[in-house]
Amino acid sequence: MNGIYYYLIAFVVIWILVAIFHERLSNHGVELNFPVIMWKTQRLRGLISRISNISPTFWRWYMNLGIIVAFGAMIFITGTILASLPSVFETPSVSIVIPGVDIPGSQIYVPFVYGLIGLATVLIVHEFSHGIQAVGEKIPIKSIGLLLFAIIPGAFVEPDEDKLKEAKKTSRLRVYAAGSIANVTLALIALVLLSLVSAGIPHYFEEDGIAIDRIVSDSPSEGILKSGMVLKAIDNYTIANSTDYIGVVSSFSPGDNVTVKTDQGTYHVTLGKNPNNESVGFFGIQANKHFKLADDSLGPLPWILFELADLFQWVSMLNLGIGLFNLLPIKPLDGGYMLEILLSYRLSEQHYKPIVNSLSVVMAMVIVFSIVAGFL
Repeated sequence: MNGIYYYLIAFVVIWILVAIFHERLSNHGVELNFPVIMWKTQRLRGLISRISNISPTFWRWYMNLGIIVAFGAMIFITGTILASLPSVFETPSVSIVIPGVDIPGSQIYVPFVYGLIGLATVLIVHEFSHGIQAVGEKIPIKSIGLLLFAIIPGAFVEPDEDKLKEAKKTSRLRVYAAGSIANVTLALIALVLLSLVSAGIPHYFEEDGIAIDRIVSDSPSEGILKSGMVLKAIDNYTIANSTDYIGVVSSFSPGDNVTVKTDQGTYHVTLGKNPNNESVGFFGIQANKHFKLADDSLGPLPWILFELADLFQWVSMLNLGIGLFNLLPIKPLDGGYMLEILLSYRLSEQHYKPIVNSLSVVMAMVIVFSIVAGFL
């Protein structure tokens, strides 16, 4: 069964349980206002305050730099999405991210476990950073919690809105920038850790063919090849390493009947059209380097390096991607509010609000169009 159905079943069960036990759950901070379920708590406010009070000066200057980075990232991500429109049907630049679900048109498949961990770090770091900066700007936090908007989960830190509106513009900019800048920072840290782990792999392992990680749904290989198989040869071309694999697969055309030799037998696949280049044959497999221990006496411990590498990779990718997306000039994203504050330095409210609202609508339409184009 497609992974999306497990999510839908889980969300339906949550909605049913909350609807049935709403009165009892309301005593524990659960609010039901269709289409939103919210759980609020005040328990973590003390932790956020303690972190903020460790070094208020550091947080302030860190986010002063963050404001500059945020606006630069806003220009970069907006320009990237707009520049991708001419090729949106071949390589969509925006995709829905659901761990364990193969999204049609998406070039990225997010593994279930690492995806959930990565998304958890995105939410925790993003919202805690908003809270830490708000406390540093003397803006009280009313509550912290989780939410479910229809079937879209999320988290939030709820500052005192009146105090936030009364705060200086630079203070509000720091609060809004904090979440995404923290995500980008965590992405860079995870990338450094990934580099260190990857540098250690060659010391313990050597390449031994190419392993199939995943079979793309409705692809030529579905029902023929399986994840976990190790490719040994394709049409009598030996696959000893990743270089061999890349050179061989790019040489086929759509419609070619290819013989694939694996560690589990020999199979025949008729190639389709590659979604990114219709002149190239498409197997429909997601593959990666297959390794073996250079020294069997080391035992199983070195294999943990691959698990750590995968974890750091997805923590980095998800924090960077979602952090940058949140800086788009679209309300109610943080980037939309930041642009509104920036324009307010020169324009009156009756002028800057229509500009930001119109830009929000245009960019939202571009995002929806890019996502739909991916499905088509």
